[in-house]
Amino acid sequence: MMEIIQKSKSIVITGHSIRATTASLSTLWLLSHLQKSNSPSLPILCITFGSPLLGNASLSRAILRERWDGNFCHVVSKHDIMPRLLFVPPLHFINQLKFLLNFWHLSMTSPQFQTLATQLNNEEKAEIFRSVMACLEVLAQAEEAGSETRAFWPFGSYFFCSEEGAICMENATSVIKMMHLMLMTGSPCASIEDHLKYGDYIGKISYQFLKQRNSVDGDIPESCYEAGVALALQSSAISSQEPVSTAAKDCLKMARRMGRTPNLNVADLAIKLSMINPYRAQIEWYKACCDDSDEQMGYYDSFKLRGVSKRDSKVNMNRIMLGKFWDGVIDKLENNDLPHDFHRRSKWVNASQFYMLLVEPLDIADYYRNGHHRSKGHYVKHGRPRRYEIFERWWKERRVSDKENNKRSRLASSTQDSCFWAELEEARECLDNVRSESDPNKLDLLWQNINNFEKYAVGLVESKQVSKDVLARNSSYVSWVDDLRELRSQLWQFSVKVPTLVNGKLVP
Repeated sequence: MMEIIQKSKSIVITGHSIRATTASLSTLWLLSHLQKSNSPSLPILCITFGSPLLGNASLSRAILRERWDGNFCHVVSKHDIMPRLLFVPPLHFINQLKFLLNFWHLSMTSPQFQTLATQLNNEEKAEIFRSVMACLEVLAQAEEAGSETRAFWPFGSYFFCSEEGAICMENATSVIKMMHLMLMTGSPCASIEDHLKYGDYIGKISYQFLKQRNSVDGDIPESCYEAGVALALQSSAISSQEPVSTAAKDCLKMARRMGRTPNLNVADLAIKLSMINPYRAQIEWYKACCDDSDEQMGYYDSFKLRGVSKRDSKVNMNRIMLGKFWDGVIDKLENNDLPHDFHRRSKWVNASQFYMLLVEPLDIADYYRNGHHRSKGHYVKHGRPRRYEIFERWWKERRVSDKENNKRSRLASSTQDSCFWAELEEARECLDNVRSESDPNKLDLLWQNINNFEKYAVGLVESKQVSKDVLARNSSYVSWVDDLRELRSQLWQFSVKVPTLVNGKLVP
């Protein structure tokens, strides 16, 4: 698997029947592995055919929370009982299930020997069919209220296919209702045979797609919305004369409403983003004023040492307002009120990155100005708002263009590591502690931290990934560099007289 990850630009994992659960579990493992390893984003898609359900409502929510639901597409045929089977407690027909699995396995791997498999009689098939129908009916009526008590619950997108076409649904409640309604049009024998027809269905759908079939049989509704519902109903192979057609239409309309809500929320967020842009613009103006000020303190230090002027208060209020907006975005995302690919949309990835680089230095300045590092600990580990960690992950997972890898010819407009000033504050504390520390082991650790920060900071400066405020004459960074140079000079002069000092560093 590691070799495949390294060589591939994208990965598609597929599986049919029981093996489809292996495909889903492998995909979950791969997504989790890539997230933990902070690897660049790798497009992954899992396509299952006739897969039994895999987990409960808790797993479904966890997948939604991680924005992984868009990585799963479950293809389900109109009457196939396998994807619906686990809504019934399996202990009710454990022996029959063994016979079914054996029959399906032989039919797929050795069709010439399928007659040798022990088959269920008509009464046993009817019993399983009735049990599944009864449980689906209860679940469909209970909707999401019953999800917490069920052992199994769907996740991902469901692609319902028939001889007439296919429809796609993402909402779990709509998926269960459509599973129930489609099965109502079938029979016990059809529910077992349909599990073996995915190749035929996909072939027909591909042909229809190539023909670009988009017409509705019979009278075409005047409303575009009704025409779309009618086309979806036709694709599900449910005739308008069938008793379930009205319920199926209602289910399709409900799925459409639920499907539109995330996109409507994004549109609403876009409007709100445009409304708060003046707050961001005022902070940009404040930064430019600080950078050009005769005090030469820079953006970070000016805000940290700010007074009670109207300008400073306005900038602080804008900082708070912007933080509330972006926290609201994260809340909507985690409540699944936004599309599953929201965090990959370049508009929002770029907007969040711009916000983070501009505003997080102010949050850091405010944190140390109020002395929170003394009571809570340093900012990076103990005070950083979670939104920045999320935005940082979005930025790392984006697709990087060749242009972004080009070397900079001038300083950045904003320091490219938004935590630079927090790292500096920790390095300043280490430098202060070196002057008073006498324990050789602790001194060695302090010098390691100082040297590591120095190497990191020099790398940013040389690659021009810092803004001009970092190099301002009276900035905290320039002061730290001067203090470090002075301390090393003192230690070097003293090392001539003290044997335990080597190259300006204490050794045990």
